[in-house]
Amino acid sequence: MPNKKTTPERLEMFSDAVFAVIITIMVLDLKPPAEATLKALLPLWPTALSYVVSYFFIAIIWVNHHHLLRFTHEATAQLIWWNFAHLFMVSLVPATTVWMAATKLAAAPVFVYALVFVLVETAYIAFERASLSQASDNDITLVLVSSERARSGLLRPAHLPKPAPT
Repeated sequence: MPNKKTTPERLEMFSDAVFAVIITIMVLDLKPPAEATLKALLPLWPTALSYVVSYFFIAIIWVNHHHLLRFTHEATAQLIWWNFAHLFMVSLVPATTVWMAATKLAAAPVFVYALVFVLVETAYIAFERASLSQASDNDITLVLVSSERARSGLLRPAHLPKPAPT
């Protein structure tokens, strides 16, 4: 049997499916008010706020994830496992969103929700490094290097090649 490698496209398709499921889970947790009045929507503000913030957070994550996969040429084991770690952290968003909304933004659920954001970002940085390690010199721009420096707080990430002169 020939040695078939997982392609970045397959990894992206799998990830897109996971993102779709995560958003679907969040939508399924939205419940309509018992009464058919606009006033009945008012008590649902924590749920609406939590959902909107989480939806945009996941949308931003998806856009960044999609952008990073453009730099990959091979779905290495390291890239696959960091992708799984990143997706796992993102999969925690719906549960913490519901908890935060159900408790009307109580301190402990909001803290755990924020902690999930930190975990997602930590896994994203590792995924970003694995993705950008495959980038060619021509792929890396000064903007990309500046962006990664700002995200990770490092002076010069060692895994990035020097940017091509413009």
